[in-house]
Amino acid sequence: MKWPTSTRGRVLLVAGLAAAVALFLATVPLHRDWFDLGVYYGTVEHWRDSGRIYDYLVPGTHYGFTYPPFAAVCMLPMTLVAWPGAVALSVLGNIAAGLVVLYWCAGTLVRRQGWSRWYTFAVAFCLFALLEPVRDTFSFGQVNLLLLALVLTDAWLLTTGRARWAGLGIGLAAAIKLTPAVFIGYLLITRRWRAAATATGVAAAATLLALWVAPDASRVYWTEAMWNTDRVGSLAYVSNQSWQGVLARLSAPDDPSRAVWAIGVVVILAVWARRSTRAAAAGNELAGFALTGLTACLISPVTWVHHLVWVFPALAVLVTAGLDHDRDDPRRRRLLRRAAVIYVVLCSSVVWLWSWDATGIDGFIGSNTYVWISLGLLLTLPVRGVTAEVPTAHPSLQPAGSATMGRCAHDTGSP
Repeated sequence: MKWPTSTRGRVLLVAGLAAAVALFLATVPLHRDWFDLGVYYGTVEHWRDSGRIYDYLVPGTHYGFTYPPFAAVCMLPMTLVAWPGAVALSVLGNIAAGLVVLYWCAGTLVRRQGWSRWYTFAVAFCLFALLEPVRDTFSFGQVNLLLLALVLTDAWLLTTGRARWAGLGIGLAAAIKLTPAVFIGYLLITRRWRAAATATGVAAAATLLALWVAPDASRVYWTEAMWNTDRVGSLAYVSNQSWQGVLARLSAPDDPSRAVWAIGVVVILAVWARRSTRAAAAGNELAGFALTGLTACLISPVTWVHHLVWVFPALAVLVTAGLDHDRDDPRRRRLLRRAAVIYVVLCSSVVWLWSWDATGIDGFIGSNTYVWISLGLLLTLPVRGVTAEVPTAHPSLQPAGSATMGRCAHDTGSP
């Protein structure tokens, strides 16, 4: 296939691709009808009227608000608009966050390859929108892309000489939702003490602000609602693509073994710590953040499919590592082929084939497909490559004789 090189041809290609993607997204059978946005909207309206947050449930369901009180504080402006306005704000916010994520993940690669920025990012965004976690984030009205954009902003700060501000995004994300707090652990094991302190301080300050604004709700969340898993949903539900989800489907209808879950979490954390410190030592900040995102998805008790936007940076690392090799290098084809396969699977909604019956060998393999992808990437993601814009890795992590950012030593993915 010959790609268009004229501006007119590129505009026509992007317009056609965007129209096809929009048509698919408008008609896809797994559209979620803004369910989670409805939870947020109903919660803040209920809070405004009654002064309470965590006793709100979506009518006819047992689903309620599961985030820390600071998240509700951030969502209060939704009460100023009607429901259609809230949907519009959610869509626009996710589009903006998606563009930020693409820029942080691929901006350096685009500049290094000399590609047209508007054309590359337009095509990339269309492909990005087809990923099931991204589709679900949009159609649920979820906040996952906004949190990913906040966290990746810190990765950008660390790799562009602005480390004094690093930690702000992670701290805010951790105050809105607990899962991004894993990235504070990444800052600690890679000895970014100032950034870790900033992230911890911002998260604590935001939590204290919520305590001041909503003291009763804060008490309820940290003592009751946070521990009530019934508000989230069934751990064995096929959408739960975490290590806990695998165990829950194996043991259903009984509860999964907490000891087996804990052992698995320890092993996952050990692999993450080893590989992410190697990535940071090589100056590949994006790989370090990608490995941390994969780990967060695996160790969280609940990782719904729409949470898997955290897998996207790892996909970007694969593509970047492949393109960093010469055209005739077989490693280039291997890495790009692997990225393409993962992309197609993540667009396929394949796990839902086992939504009603996850028993048997096929159920064990198929219903946990996204878990296997996360595990495989955690174990084999390339941790070296040119993905940042500063000349060297963090001084305390730079090993003797290691390559600088300008002269890349490629790693095909061995742990």
